[in-house]
Amino acid sequence: MTSKRLLREAAKARRHELVRTAPDFAQRIVAFIDYLPIPKDALVAGYWPIKNEADPRLLMRALAQRGHRLALPVVDARRRSLSFHEWREGDPTYPNDYGIVEPLARGEPVEPGVILVPLLAFDSSGHRLGYGGGYYDRALERTNVRAIGIAYAGQEGKELPHERHDRRLHMVLTERGLRRFE
Repeated sequence: MTSKRLLREAAKARRHELVRTAPDFAQRIVAFIDYLPIPKDALVAGYWPIKNEADPRLLMRALAQRGHRLALPVVDARRRSLSFHEWREGDPTYPNDYGIVEPLARGEPVEPGVILVPLLAFDSSGHRLGYGGGYYDRALERTNVRAIGIAYAGQEGKELPHERHDRRLHMVLTERGLRRFE
């Protein structure tokens, strides 16, 4: 069996190539907004892309225009956890020690109904390969939340190795449409 470390390296290289093949990715995923099963009053946690991650920011803008409140993740490295804090486009942000953009002003953490999840790879069962820290797995475990991966279609691979603590995605949104795993 191939180690997750080797799979991560291959997935990073693959994603780097995919970025160049779909320069209009962000616009293309917004076209599928009507297919996303997001309750009208749901708070949606997104993310600011780093390291060639698929970019959800135009989708987040479109969701905000439809009345959804938004949040961004905040990393607590000491506890190895994520919390989510409300954020609006134009609110000040800053890059943390890992380069992850977080809201500068923070109130109390919020509990999103939907989390847009970055990833390195996914498979046909909804398993995802992340960076290996388990931050999103722990966030998905502690809440009753819908997890929607944001990815290039070419990030789909063969069955990914997974462990008991790995949380599956409910769906993945790519430039080709929405894949459901529920």
